[in-house]
Amino acid sequence: MAVPLKQAATVGSYIFKQKMKGNKRYPLVLMVDPLYRCNLACAGCGKIQYPEETLKKVLTVEQVLNAIDECGVPMVNIAGGEPLIHPQIKEMVEQIVARKKFLYVCTNALLLKRKLDLFTPSPYLTFTVHMDGIKEHHDHSVCREGTFDTAIEGIKEAKKRGFRVTTNTTVFEGHPEKDLQKFFDQMMELGVDGMMISPGYSYEKAPVQDKFLKVEQTRNFFRRTFSPMHEGKKKWVFNHSPFYLDFLEGKMDYQCTPWSMPNYNIFGWQRPCYLFSEDGYAKSFKDLMENTNWEKYGRGRHPKCDNCMTHCGYEGTAVADSMGSMKNMVRSMKSAF
Repeated sequence: MAVPLKQAATVGSYIFKQKMKGNKRYPLVLMVDPLYRCNLACAGCGKIQYPEETLKKVLTVEQVLNAIDECGVPMVNIAGGEPLIHPQIKEMVEQIVARKKFLYVCTNALLLKRKLDLFTPSPYLTFTVHMDGIKEHHDHSVCREGTFDTAIEGIKEAKKRGFRVTTNTTVFEGHPEKDLQKFFDQMMELGVDGMMISPGYSYEKAPVQDKFLKVEQTRNFFRRTFSPMHEGKKKWVFNHSPFYLDFLEGKMDYQCTPWSMPNYNIFGWQRPCYLFSEDGYAKSFKDLMENTNWEKYGRGRHPKCDNCMTHCGYEGTAVADSMGSMKNMVRSMKSAF
């Protein structure tokens, strides 16, 4: 299973309770960037473009735990930057797991093999390795040769030691669907527990701005990629709601729910999501939820949102939809198994 049964049950129960309380807006996954420093300079990211004084800043373990307690999410995603270079990453992971939060540590895996001794396998801990396709695509995307092979070594070692490992792939313009299909086959053969995928969004500080997909490009690309004609498709396991995958293909349309995956970083709570910077930061989660004009964001509402189909805005919508009816719940359970 891409999503462990325990996690699926916990998240389902959490959503049910929110609906019973009448909450229309609630967080599902807390995305934490405890630092912006990274050991790569990916063309589609650009967080290391911040000045040196910003790159030296880190969130403390206490700050991260307070943010988790403040919003009460069942799942936490630690990203960055590269979280494995955070000086307190061991303590941070241990404390989050001790709270029985389902934790995904997002890493480029350059340090994963060396750092595994810091961690203990747990059903609450998953390493999510950033892999942008087959070797040629990945190394080009992260602007350094050899990173794909290093990441593969890290994945193999983590799986050998009993850790859950998923991958996270960002798709840019010009990525042949056949190569992505080949990559999915490779990851399944490698034994990863699930794959995540998202079209790239034009992050403001990214050095390259002409490789991001438009909405129709995204839909056409994923229709071809998920073609039933591909022999390996039945073996692909995605760490997504099936409704999000349908959304990528254009089989259904959703509106963005950025509050479902709030971002907490070295500047505070980012409005409305980690892809924006112009609308500033809230001092608390309560401030973020109550004093953000959520209605102005999303496709058709804000020009910067018009071509966005990323998981941070739409996976939460899809997960909520999966609990919207008995038919949808049954489909989600079938997909999980």
